[in-house]
Amino acid sequence: MIAVENDITGLHHVGLVAADMSSAVETYRRLGFTVSAPTYPVLPSAPGAPPRPVGAANAHIYLRRNFVELVTIVRADESLPAEAELLPLSVPDDKLPGLLTAVRTTAANLSDCLDRFPGMHILIFDSPDIDRATTRLRAADVDHGGVHSIQRPVHTAEGTRMAATRFLEVNSDEPGAAPGRLPEGRLGIAQNSAVDPHRVMHANSAIDLIGGVLCVPDDTWGATVKRYEIYLGRAADRTGRTATFDLGDASVTVVADSAVSDLIPGLRPPALPAFVAYQIAVQDITRTADHLKAAGVSYHRTRTGKLVVPADEALGAAIIFS
Repeated sequence: MIAVENDITGLHHVGLVAADMSSAVETYRRLGFTVSAPTYPVLPSAPGAPPRPVGAANAHIYLRRNFVELVTIVRADESLPAEAELLPLSVPDDKLPGLLTAVRTTAANLSDCLDRFPGMHILIFDSPDIDRATTRLRAADVDHGGVHSIQRPVHTAEGTRMAATRFLEVNSDEPGAAPGRLPEGRLGIAQNSAVDPHRVMHANSAIDLIGGVLCVPDDTWGATVKRYEIYLGRAADRTGRTATFDLGDASVTVVADSAVSDLIPGLRPPALPAFVAYQIAVQDITRTADHLKAAGVSYHRTRTGKLVVPADEALGAAIIFS
């Protein structure tokens, strides 16, 4: 287990970027997840203008300690899902241009991700002390955008409420790279201001997000593992061309392209480098299998009893149930 002094102790969430929100929500409900109503931020384009959906919309699969996020880009001509919830963002007139710029930058970032492939482009680690993590990264010369505070919508039995989250995103050291973008996608660290447990029941008996998998070209595997050792502040457990980081409540695996089929049989990454899979702990694996069978979802069982739903059944990222 990871000692308490570590500033990264698990996974906060993973995010999948999809072209169509309604289809994304339908896909994940078929997989047996309880998915929140999609939320669309609303802002005026100028002071006094009527507010309209902008930027990026998202829906959440809440788990016991973390979540999976479904993200799509808001387009001016799109019809919103019938269950969509509008989230007006309140901002003084003099701050509106800056917020609009930030929202549009995020949307452009996600659009670039979608142009690469629909799938998993976001991996955020959980921290009990993000300020300590920031200090450690700065000492290691890791470029990042600094710590930001946001209010994110959380759906509860009493309705939607806003929860404070502090986060940072790691920047690439490649010349000309967009802020908050690494070759594999968006990587960051988040800390919730208060414990925010979710007691949502899922038909597939999902409990927690406990793993992520990054696949990279063979010739960059060693450098990528070293990079993540710096990000995470610990050494990886290496076996052949697979490196696993124990985060305590979860793990992250960096695997070379030549070894990915040994880890996840049949997986063919859509591009490299890429986040290609994530792992979900379930309460009852038999119940998980029964649901997938009844829903007509294809999967295979590993030698260790895990169930793997292929990427083409799950918005571009394989899901490992264990």
